[in-house]
Amino acid sequence: MRTKILLDEEDIPKRWYNVGADLPTPLDPPLNPATRKPLQPQDLEIIFPKSLIRQEASTERWIDIPEEVRDIYRLWRPTPLFRAFKLESALKTPARIYYKYEGVSPAGSHKPNTAVPQAYYNMVEGIERIATETGAGQWGSALSLATCLFDMECTVYMVRASYDQKPYRRSMMRTWGAECIPSPSDRTESGRRFLKEYPNTSGSLGMAISEAVEDAAKHENTNYALGSVLNHVLLHQTVEGLELKKQFEIADDFPDFIFGCVGGGSNFPGMCFPYIPDKLKDHKEMRMVACEPTACPTLTKGLYAYDFGDTAMLTPLLKMHTLGHDFVPPGIHAGGLRYHGDAPLLCNLVNDGLIEARAFHQNEVFKAATTFARSEGIIPAPEAAHAIKATIDEALKCKESGETKTLMLSLSGHGHFDLSAYDAYFDGLLIDYEYPAELVRQSLAKLPQI
Repeated sequence: MRTKILLDEEDIPKRWYNVGADLPTPLDPPLNPATRKPLQPQDLEIIFPKSLIRQEASTERWIDIPEEVRDIYRLWRPTPLFRAFKLESALKTPARIYYKYEGVSPAGSHKPNTAVPQAYYNMVEGIERIATETGAGQWGSALSLATCLFDMECTVYMVRASYDQKPYRRSMMRTWGAECIPSPSDRTESGRRFLKEYPNTSGSLGMAISEAVEDAAKHENTNYALGSVLNHVLLHQTVEGLELKKQFEIADDFPDFIFGCVGGGSNFPGMCFPYIPDKLKDHKEMRMVACEPTACPTLTKGLYAYDFGDTAMLTPLLKMHTLGHDFVPPGIHAGGLRYHGDAPLLCNLVNDGLIEARAFHQNEVFKAATTFARSEGIIPAPEAAHAIKATIDEALKCKESGETKTLMLSLSGHGHFDLSAYDAYFDGLLIDYEYPAELVRQSLAKLPQI
């Protein structure tokens, strides 16, 4: 059995897979924030290009990938699938552990899979600048790369906690020509309001989204781009899972489990959504596990309801698992997982029981990440380490039972710019935040009445 399973450039998918065509329960429509009625395509044209709006609403099973996008994908795709022999040996488990490594992209994560097509479609429609938010910086750096490749400008509102914790991600954005602003900022009306209401806030993705959306809506040459949550984002990420299926065919194996971290929900659905037909039509016995932090337990503790995607209530209302649009999670080091909601497509499948969720404290997550790094050699991003923790737990169960299961881990990015978080772990400085039940209760009390 090979340690590394590689594909050729011609194996890069030519079409994205749209799980919206195969949902057992239809997706609840997004609602206009002003009228509370189903959103119309023209409602989104102020911040999105028409091509992405069509993808957002599409129920076509397959959508062609433009050759200009595939040409840039060739810079790093297809990504490798590894058999984690050394991790298996360290755990003394009979389980077969695989991981697909998205950290080989120029930005070091899975985020360019959607940043590139989003920048492309905006460029085609004549947009000159894109405004966005970023949590831990992976999305901001990915979009900075993509806009650079298409000769566009980029403005990134970076959550203050991560802006301070991860300075080198800011450096990446600047290297690719983007402007990076700590959020909340005094650049927007919503940012100034947040600073007045919460003068010492560490920020949140909800706040940063509000600033980016406002920026895009107020400038004619500017559109908004989101790195997670929306249907078209998850669509673009399915290049991962489509490649993965080919790689498992080469390995002559099939996953019993797929584990992935979830913040807003892009990488994990990208890896597992192409397997949804295997579960529904072929009745494959496989489990898909979304892994999140206990400090922001959206899928495990959130309410499945309509809510705003941002704190200032500028975005459409989405039916999703939510902790409340004004909930500000503690400043954990997995900044990409500090979002109050999750992708409606993912939440739909969680609600139907096709996908399950587990939550973990950050100290146990970093312990798992260290075990992985000391066996496989790759230092994982704190976000991806949540999936490593779940994988190790399942592998140890196999050790106890003697079962030989195939465990697939989505390694969404490397942790080279998260080393201060590892230092905090080694120095015993990380805090295991408990589920902030009272804060969530207060936030959920403000959910819009639909």
